[in-house]
Amino acid sequence: MSRTALRICPLCEATCGLTLTIEGTEVTGARGDRDDVFSKGFICPKGASFGAVDGDPDRLRAPLVRKDGELREATWEEAFDAVAAGIRTVVERYGPHSVGVVLGNPNVHTMAGALYPPVLLAGLGTRSVFTASTVDQMPKHVSSGLLYGDALAIPVPDLDHTDHLLLIGANPLESNGSLCTAPDFPGKLKALKARGGTLTVIDPRRTRTAKLADRHIAIRPGTDALLLAAMAYTLFEEGLVDPGELTPHLQGLDELPDAVRDFTPEAAADACDVDAGTIRVLARELAAAPTAAVYGRIGSCTVPHGTLASWLVDVLNILTGNLDRPGGALFPQAATDKTPRPAGPGRGFALGRWHSRVSEHPEAKGELPLSALAEEIDTATEEGEPIRALISVAANPVLSAPDGDRLDKALGSLDFMVSVDPYLNETSRHAHVVLPPPPPSQSPHHDFAFNTLAVRNQVRYTRPAVPLEPGRMAETEILARLILAATGMHGADPSAVDDLVIGQTLGKAVKEPHAPVHGSDPHELAARLTGLTGPERRLDMMLRLGPYGDGFGVRPDGLSLEKLLAHPHGIDLGPLTSRLPQPLKTVSGKVELLPRPVADDLPRLREALRERADGLVLIGRRHLRSNNSWMHNVPALTGGSNRCTLHIHPDDAERLGVRDGAAVRLKGAGGEVTAPAEVTDVVRPGVVSLPHGWGHDRPGTRLSHAAADPGANVNQLLDGSLLDPLSGNAVLNGVPIEVVPLAEKITPLT
Repeated sequence: MSRTALRICPLCEATCGLTLTIEGTEVTGARGDRDDVFSKGFICPKGASFGAVDGDPDRLRAPLVRKDGELREATWEEAFDAVAAGIRTVVERYGPHSVGVVLGNPNVHTMAGALYPPVLLAGLGTRSVFTASTVDQMPKHVSSGLLYGDALAIPVPDLDHTDHLLLIGANPLESNGSLCTAPDFPGKLKALKARGGTLTVIDPRRTRTAKLADRHIAIRPGTDALLLAAMAYTLFEEGLVDPGELTPHLQGLDELPDAVRDFTPEAAADACDVDAGTIRVLARELAAAPTAAVYGRIGSCTVPHGTLASWLVDVLNILTGNLDRPGGALFPQAATDKTPRPAGPGRGFALGRWHSRVSEHPEAKGELPLSALAEEIDTATEEGEPIRALISVAANPVLSAPDGDRLDKALGSLDFMVSVDPYLNETSRHAHVVLPPPPPSQSPHHDFAFNTLAVRNQVRYTRPAVPLEPGRMAETEILARLILAATGMHGADPSAVDDLVIGQTLGKAVKEPHAPVHGSDPHELAARLTGLTGPERRLDMMLRLGPYGDGFGVRPDGLSLEKLLAHPHGIDLGPLTSRLPQPLKTVSGKVELLPRPVADDLPRLREALRERADGLVLIGRRHLRSNNSWMHNVPALTGGSNRCTLHIHPDDAERLGVRDGAAVRLKGAGGEVTAPAEVTDVVRPGVVSLPHGWGHDRPGTRLSHAAADPGANVNQLLDGSLLDPLSGNAVLNGVPIEVVPLAEKITPLT
């Protein structure tokens, strides 16, 4: 007999509510939950394929432990014994920094990935921390940290109410939104146009999003910051600056005109390949709109001036008075945010508190560049020990980081490696221990990270739709046991991890005058927490201490886990509202418009005014049915238009002798790959595009479908030396590339 169960989709940032059809313990169907307070029934191909993702036969079902050079199935006890022995031996011999931790993108899509890695990092005390952020959005974290004093204070466009939306380096019709959690992003853009609003898209490709736009600007890749700076110059030059109610909250407004004085539209035009008149029109339209929002994403982050571009996105919103006002860009308030503190000066945000050992890259937000992971393993220096052990959680840096060949070899040289991953993939195949989490249907779900970026305040939680399969271990327990094994507490009850966090959190909360539990007994508060598991008790605690919480009885109508469970389709908490100055944590207590690191990096941007790209440059792309490297093993999500082909403009194809469907060799600083050409005018001349996340052709993996159509690893074309200096983010777009036609024809594209 079939039944239905609710589940929040964990497959992209849109976080749509699903209604699953379940036969026994198998998910046989998925449709949008029409009663979901946030997504209201919207679903994309990834959500519709939830059952196929969940039931992938290549998912590991038991731990693997390396014995005599081979990974073999083992018991959970054997696996954690091996982890404890492997990690602790390295820590005790070489120190905590000799243990590296790599956290991949899927961590922000699970409860376990949100709750436990911070505890792991604190317990280990290592500075060798690498995440997917430095091949993605780290520039936005850094610019937000410098502007607002909080790297997680990222304003999002008020999509439902804005009159004018300018997207740069963003393709939400394919991504479903990123750093902007919005179910049915396509519908919201169509609604914007239907109510008479304007959509402008700046992108080297005529993406699906660009095709919907009122105006598409095919900018030269990598010059986003120059165009945005020229728009800021125009606002000052033409007297269009009007921060309005923001003015009392700003510091450094008078310094900005001088900072951007060299970035005239005429000076930027040749570098951007956007004429000066168009740049001025973009600025004037932004200033004239009743409300407007500028939104930049990965295309404007993964470039040489990613932090400056991210900073300028917010500067333009500020100069036009559109930051922190309805219809502009607003700061969401998630239900599990900490109790809002009174407005006032904070500790601010610091960069470069330590540096990487080999190339001396500065840390950002406690992380080192993922591009530096290989050299931190394989290069000896006098500045401390190299990384000798690695903990990889839901990460596949062999494909996601530059120069995967070098990293592949480096991983093989480690004394010990443990990987938490459902697959034996290009990275986890090097592990000495693989700890596989269960499928998503067998896990609970609450979006801690994405609710802080949502275009409407709401809260939802779903318990596992399917009971944990015998022999499986909950991902939350896997990570709790990993923490204990790695920090010298192997064998302790995993509930000790949750109890520790609860005790520390409540102990701090009762001492904060602004907290609703100020002066209470933390032990008594802990005893009042509800929930079937440690993670649920932690969620209950965060909800009750949060901005909408019941404060453990202080606000009887407030949130708690019990109340949330009574609303299975979620609780709507209302539209985004103005919040300044409360979110600010800068030393001044104001928005610091021209922070010193930004000012110091502007001369590098001025030099870019004189740079011109000769030859072809490479950009990435994504597909609605993909999410980085972790969905290519699902047949329903590959094939058709989701193929690893090189987009090349007809003019470039004719000049180089490239035929549609024929093989081409791409050569970059990091190596070369081969892919079939797809001749198309969706890319501008001088630009080629290859999607990321492919390259599933390495031996020793268990990804049968992905290996049958492996594609090419675009990041192998990069050597990892090109970074945005402020954030350490890899430069993945706008890099020089050579394309050489080959004789053979790979496959027809019809």
